[in-house]
Amino acid sequence: MGLEQGREQLNGARERVGLLPVPDLHGGLSRRLSLVATFPQLEGWRSLPPWSPVTGPLIWERPAEEDASAAPPGDEPLVLVAPSTSQDPEHHLVRASLAGLAGEPVRVLAATNGRALPAGVRVPRNARVVDWPSYRRTMPECDAVICHGGHGTLAQALSAGVPVVCSPAGGDMAENAARVAWAGLGLSLPRRLSNSRGLRLTLGRLLSDPMYATRAGKAAGWVDANPGGLSAATALEALVGFGETPRVAPGA
Repeated sequence: MGLEQGREQLNGARERVGLLPVPDLHGGLSRRLSLVATFPQLEGWRSLPPWSPVTGPLIWERPAEEDASAAPPGDEPLVLVAPSTSQDPEHHLVRASLAGLAGEPVRVLAATNGRALPAGVRVPRNARVVDWPSYRRTMPECDAVICHGGHGTLAQALSAGVPVVCSPAGGDMAENAARVAWAGLGLSLPRRLSNSRGLRLTLGRLLSDPMYATRAGKAAGWVDANPGGLSAATALEALVGFGETPRVAPGA
């Protein structure tokens, strides 16, 4: 019902500016070209129409100074805790990770995304907490990423060949986490189990099975061979005709 209402409102706006109505739901998606900026490994069970190509991820990163050198020293596997920028304001994921991985044979680097940890949170000896690390420089040095499963963080981790533990909080995260688990690129941990014990056991399973790292490495290899920006630009140029004035059809 909501989609139908949205279509009615869209067509009302189109009529006011002299455009013909569109018959489809999701009228905001062009039936001439809608780019799907993700990994084909996450779209493997469904066929997409020809106007909806998978380009590969289109990644943007906020500038940051800190990188993997801020992690505790040692040779143990490095785990990055990369929480959502829009969810979990009380740092549930970071606090549970710090508590659950304290004393484990891993090194932990956790980001706070500019929000201070609550008073009294203990940071164990095998962990460091930073404000905002560069994921582009940090993730290639990591063995695993713990995140909420937002597509931006997920795309950066998989582009670096790093498997993930996703604990969804909202938005697109549950869907992304389910697809990650289905594709064998990581594990999904329901929010109700996202406590210190749940995170410790799930990370241990991820690190003990080389399949996850192997499949994440293959996803990174696909991105290297198929740059998302180039694929998107090529699709756009094919649509409009390079060097020509674009012409918009009535239903576009």
